[in-house]
Amino acid sequence: MPYVLGIDIGSTNTAASVARRRGATWARPEVVPLDGGSVTVPSVLHLAADGTLVVGEPPVEDGGRTARGFVRRVGDDVPLLLGGEACPPQMLTALLAAWVVERVLEREGEPAEAVVLSHPAGWGRHRRELLHESLWQFGLGNVTLLPRTVTVAESHAARGFPGSAAAVYALGGNTFEAALVRRTPRGTYETFGLPQGLDWIGGADFDEALAEHVRTVLARELAAAGPRQTHATLRGLLPECDRAKRELTVGTETDVLLTLPTGPVRVPVSRVRFEDMIRPAVQATVELLTRTVHSAGLLPAQLDGVLLAGGSTRIPLVVELLAAAFPVPVEVEPDPQLTAATGAALAACQVVSPRPRRPEPDRGPAPAVEAGRAAAPAVPAQRGPDHDRSARGEPPPRPPVRITPLELPRASRLVLARGRGREG
Repeated sequence: MPYVLGIDIGSTNTAASVARRRGATWARPEVVPLDGGSVTVPSVLHLAADGTLVVGEPPVEDGGRTARGFVRRVGDDVPLLLGGEACPPQMLTALLAAWVVERVLEREGEPAEAVVLSHPAGWGRHRRELLHESLWQFGLGNVTLLPRTVTVAESHAARGFPGSAAAVYALGGNTFEAALVRRTPRGTYETFGLPQGLDWIGGADFDEALAEHVRTVLARELAAAGPRQTHATLRGLLPECDRAKRELTVGTETDVLLTLPTGPVRVPVSRVRFEDMIRPAVQATVELLTRTVHSAGLLPAQLDGVLLAGGSTRIPLVVELLAAAFPVPVEVEPDPQLTAATGAALAACQVVSPRPRRPEPDRGPAPAVEAGRAAAPAVPAQRGPDHDRSARGEPPPRPPVRITPLELPRASRLVLARGRGREG
């Protein structure tokens, strides 16, 4: 059955979604399980001893043969080293995208009619061209690149968000992005203003804040256990803190569970205590989003909403602080870690079946500016679908994507494993 594919390669996790053609329309996108039953796979590449490049966390940590956070490094002239081999970040990003495409191809039995890959909103032409070139080496030359904030807006619009102008609050595992989007006459979205971000705030930092609390509470017991036992005990602390963080999004109390040489221990933590730990970091993201709005000559009340994405946006404190700063609806989907991938699939539907251009509404004479309220200046926009290929407001037509078999560049000795961890 014909389908299109949306991919979101985040700083910590990667997700994919497909939308299937239903006659003349497209069905709601469905998330593709990439690793067994999991809806996401870690954005991690590990070079095994036999030269095979495996997607996902390695069984035993080996920093010199494992690459993380390479999406953020695209455009950096300094390559990453995997087992002593220089690997440009854009090649690793394209390689992970190709792995996703191949997994979906195996599942569906035919190539996607179109593929849309999200990228950080602050990327300029140089970074997009670098990634396009690397994608081409893997047979993915016609992939459409869109800012993550645009795909987030597309997903919210499909769920009923009616607004035209919105702020996007994207909280990833290790990064935060703030940007403004607006609806185009075609019904799609484009960014405008200056996207901004923080590379030192993300959901992983919230996990670390909780882990530091646990280490403080158990300081005496950990000291008594000795360095070797302490290392073994703390190896699973961050994943356990991530679990506790997710539980606190729906409950008011939970326990962080660890096993010490003397037996299992529980460190109770309340939602109030956890939110006190992370409040300064969350407040910093809200303030950056506010500055992003002001830098475009707007006030928060002039927006139609704030659109959220990223797993940690389920934390009640995030919505609480945003609602206090923005007197407009704050929208978060049931599973916000999948929002960008879902929106990418929806954008891919438009690549195949573009929406007809909507007539401009008759707005009448321009309203007078209220006293004490700044008028919004005309802001150059980063254009909508495939704005990385055109400086005009309307995207050029694109041919359907044809996926060729995965083949790594000849210059590299890396071989991509077909399944994470080679399926055990």
